[in-house]
Amino acid sequence: MTWPPHRLEERAWSPRQRQGSRDDRLLERITVSVPPRIADLDYVPPSQVVTAGETAVIAVARLEAGFGQYMAPLADFLLRSESVASSNIEHIDAGWRAFGKAVGGAKASDEAKSQLAAVQALATMVDAASSGPVTTSDLLAAHRLLMAPDYYAAREAGRFRDAQNWIGGSDYTPLHALFVPPPPELVGELMDDLLTFTARTDLPIMAQAAIAHAQFESIHPFVDGNGRIGRALISAIFRRRGLTSRVTVPLASVMLANTARYFDQLMAYRAGRVDEFVEYVALAAVHASDAAIESARTLADLPAQWRASARPRAGSSDEALIAGLLDHPILNIDTAQRIAGTTDSATYRALDRLVEAGVLEVLSAAKRGRVWAATDILAELDALSATIGKRTAAGLK
Repeated sequence: MTWPPHRLEERAWSPRQRQGSRDDRLLERITVSVPPRIADLDYVPPSQVVTAGETAVIAVARLEAGFGQYMAPLADFLLRSESVASSNIEHIDAGWRAFGKAVGGAKASDEAKSQLAAVQALATMVDAASSGPVTTSDLLAAHRLLMAPDYYAAREAGRFRDAQNWIGGSDYTPLHALFVPPPPELVGELMDDLLTFTARTDLPIMAQAAIAHAQFESIHPFVDGNGRIGRALISAIFRRRGLTSRVTVPLASVMLANTARYFDQLMAYRAGRVDEFVEYVALAAVHASDAAIESARTLADLPAQWRASARPRAGSSDEALIAGLLDHPILNIDTAQRIAGTTDSATYRALDRLVEAGVLEVLSAAKRGRVWAATDILAELDALSATIGKRTAAGLK
């Protein structure tokens, strides 16, 4: 169908400071890209995109419906998987051991704290969407959580930008930028228009989520964190429209597997080729959901493997900890004691036995803030991402 492309406008460039190369310092005019207003636009996809969307909805529903008693730990696992992959797209990758330290409350790297903040931001967005349309307040709250670990970025957190930004090119000016979003004075009204669009219920779910994401990335309303918040918006729309009620589809792993393809598809949307982007997101949802089901089967098999390795006595602290690991794969002593229902000393002994059996690994051995992890679960984060990457390479050319 016909979808309006972004409008290009030439604007005066007034830098706050004269920095960079001579060309940077002499830059006086820039070309910005202004997205169309989409709040009231109709979208009628062609048959190929309809089929892709319906297939994606079925794949997500299959993931949502499966694995009964394991759904709660799977939901938490997929939430973390999506957030970590979304961070990796922005070149923030602490590794799962460092990430586990951050989750457990131990001293952790800045990158690990940032990845944990992405988990919290995504959870905030999805939880808010469970009870109503996504609002500006929801976006700003999620953005504050996302930016909190970075002292300098936190000063710009929780509010839309008041300065021109750009993607690629020079560090100092939009010279040779790959994309220049709309000027800051248009951000507020464009975001109001977008959130009106996301509140609609008369659009195909996959199409609405895809278009909303592409529109958000085109507005680029924040100084930093746009990619992670924009990808979280997809999950929020899935929750808002009732496609998901517990799981988070790990779409970011598809985008991470081929970032050049992802960014090319965003540029196609800006050129008005909306069908391409909607189909891309729909196919990504199929690959991600199918791979997540494989991870769900792996997770469901782990408790039996742990019991075979540790051979816990019936009714022991060891047995109680194993039973709780899917829900709590990362443990500090307070969490472990609550699960085991025993004293500190008995809980420590049980943890030591599980470490010896290879069920747990000590991520942080500090006397204060010691953290243990069921590394089989954390390693599955990488395995899921790798599986999605293989499916993406085979199915998203």
